[in-house]
Amino acid sequence: MYAIIETGGKQYKVQEGDVLFIEKLTAGDGESVTFDRVLAVSKEDGLVAGTPVVSGATVTAKVEKHGKGRKVVVYKYKPKKNYHKKQGHRQPYTKVTIEKI
Repeated sequence: MYAIIETGGKQYKVQEGDVLFIEKLTAGDGESVTFDRVLAVSKEDGLVAGTPVVSGATVTAKVEKHGKGRKVVVYKYKPKKNYHKKQGHRQPYTKVTIEKI
């Protein structure tokens, strides 16, 4: 059994026990999070697709930790103009474990 959920502007295919790195959530470590934007649910009798979401379907996950991703270097350069600009960015994320669909 799997479900397709939407969070942080992205869609994820999840099963029970999956570990996801998603956009940062406000919930603290160890707390439970409920995703109500479930786009589709697969059951034994087939796939149930929502229009746009499946009514009454939720996915429950547990927040494991918060962190930052690897650093991405943004380097701007204009030739012959002595213009160099170096900037780094680390995207914050939340690590969650799917508990129940």
